[in-house]
Amino acid sequence: MAGQVKTLVGAKWLAEALKNKRVGPSLRVLDASWYLPKLKRDAREEFAQRHIPGASFFDIDECCDRSSPYDHMLPGEDEFADYVGNLGVGNDTHVVVYDCSDFGSFAAPRVWWMFRFFGHRSVSVLNGGMKNWLHEGRPVTDLLSAPERAQFRAERNAAWVKTYEDVLQNLTNRKFQLVDARVEGRFRGLEPEPREELAEILHTFTEDYQDIK
Repeated sequence: MAGQVKTLVGAKWLAEALKNKRVGPSLRVLDASWYLPKLKRDAREEFAQRHIPGASFFDIDECCDRSSPYDHMLPGEDEFADYVGNLGVGNDTHVVVYDCSDFGSFAAPRVWWMFRFFGHRSVSVLNGGMKNWLHEGRPVTDLLSAPERAQFRAERNAAWVKTYEDVLQNLTNRKFQLVDARVEGRFRGLEPEPREELAEILHTFTEDYQDIK
């Protein structure tokens, strides 16, 4: 495993790494862009048109538990190891993740967390994402790279995940602090839920909560 790395790295740092041709087995750059359907943006198509040189595309819709009816549930250890191995990521690779959100960062922190969950500590998020990268006039390309496959061994940190049953039980035993990271309007039910499938999940959870009260 590579040594301790910073959670955030700047555009200047990554640009210097590109200039010095460090991208390879020891450093991989991943574009983890993902958008809500209502934005009508195709992350993979945008990647093909413009991305940071040497970057590979991390598709959060593919690297997930395909057997689950819910979006973006964590894949198994073997599935994650196989997926990132195909992106050239090994256990000694420093991974830098970014996305092209207008906010500067949206999906990249999720992929950062996935790597950490599967035991990989050498992972960073590009501070400000593609938005800041372009603002600083850093290079982009449409050339696609084909990284050599690497061997990755994943080890789940089960304590980092709570199940539906854990959260439901926590309503009565209060063993951990639960934080809702949605905007206030959605948290208070004052704004419509933009994802229909999530609205149904929240409705089911509310019904289950009423049953245990």
